[in-house]
Amino acid sequence: MSGFVESFRNIFKIQELRQRIIFTVLLLIVVRIGAHITLPGIDTGLLAEASKNQSDNTLFGLYDLFVGGAFKNAAVFALGIMPYISSSIIIQLLGAVIPYFQKLQKEGEAGRKKINQMTRYGTVPVALMQAWGVSVQLGSRNVAGVSILSPEISPFLFTVSCVILLTAGTIFMMWLGEQITERGIGNGISLIIFIGIIDRFPYAVFNEIDVVKSGARNLIIELLIIVGLVLIIAAVVLVTQAMRRIPVQYAKRVVGRKIYGGVTQYIPLRVNQAGVMPIIFAQSIMFVPNTILTFFPNSDIMQSVAQHFNQTSLVYALLYGSLIVFFTYFYTAIAFNPKDVSDNMKKQGGFVPGVRPGKATSDFIDNILTKITLPGSIFLAFIAILPAFIAQAGVTQGLSQFFGGTSLLIIVGVALDTLQQVESHLVMRHYDGFMKSGRIRGRRA
Repeated sequence: MSGFVESFRNIFKIQELRQRIIFTVLLLIVVRIGAHITLPGIDTGLLAEASKNQSDNTLFGLYDLFVGGAFKNAAVFALGIMPYISSSIIIQLLGAVIPYFQKLQKEGEAGRKKINQMTRYGTVPVALMQAWGVSVQLGSRNVAGVSILSPEISPFLFTVSCVILLTAGTIFMMWLGEQITERGIGNGISLIIFIGIIDRFPYAVFNEIDVVKSGARNLIIELLIIVGLVLIIAAVVLVTQAMRRIPVQYAKRVVGRKIYGGVTQYIPLRVNQAGVMPIIFAQSIMFVPNTILTFFPNSDIMQSVAQHFNQTSLVYALLYGSLIVFFTYFYTAIAFNPKDVSDNMKKQGGFVPGVRPGKATSDFIDNILTKITLPGSIFLAFIAILPAFIAQAGVTQGLSQFFGGTSLLIIVGVALDTLQQVESHLVMRHYDGFMKSGRIRGRRA
């Protein structure tokens, strides 16, 4: 503990690191303020009443999770950074099928800049479409038949202002994210999503405290819940960092009087190569039926179908888990290309000991990646379905979200990435980092 305190003090001894952290915190505060500024033309009292009846088990609930409650608040940042994420995913998927994007991905820094520029341009039309959808959704919300829109504003004027403000809010948040990445600490886009999710944690803790005070649950059970949460977080950290390292030997080359190569490096293959994307894709698909079924509240057939899409039903869990396994393999195939890795190794004179260069190396890497992705995908599926069953066991819904699913994976991933960047600043200036006694390294799968 003393080592951790000393490392924390070291952060503020480095002027550049201190300025970066303060800059990041200030911009994240701006993000949270924007998540509570309601769009003009909306009755805030009726909005609060309507939000009480809004379920989190819909596509809108998933969206609201990523924007930190701004969607429920009908705030100017209601779209969050999600149009930028959508544009980035579209560009990445195009890179798997369109040669022009594949060429850009192989052009190094110049290609990356072009792709980033296209992603920014693509964010605008995506934001415009989503903003229009949000304006329609807000216009249809009511309390006891009374619209949440102020009678003083016309529906057309509200739609126009809503689309303009929401799109501008997304572009402003995109700019804030880029500023954090460039002048702050950590990945700005990821931190914006992170702060929106972690914002719910204090409320979840206060709700649990109220449950204990009311006598609905004794203190021992509450302590067991906390221990379980810590163990699950530890497991997620372990799997997030776990990797299989493939040794690569580089042949010696003599250039003038210098000798290059002759060293052994490693290709790190993560057990969870796809990150949180499989859960996001699968969750989006699974929420679509629930969202559609809400439009048929009086249909007995639809309500019987809805029972099978209950998050604690066995059918839902099996289908949801199967989709996550599928998307894990799907996204891994897009994000990591063994053939490109093999070709780059061959150009640089590298080879895997005991494996012929070229196609044999590509097949070898692909075989290992396929094997280690299976336990990673099964773990993702387990983590994804766990919160629903934890909530069924009596834990409040707010806290149960942090027992797994998208929330926990994003929190752990972003926290580790940011901590490692802070660590690099400390080590570079000869200070002991946070992980000096047990540095987080990749583990062999």
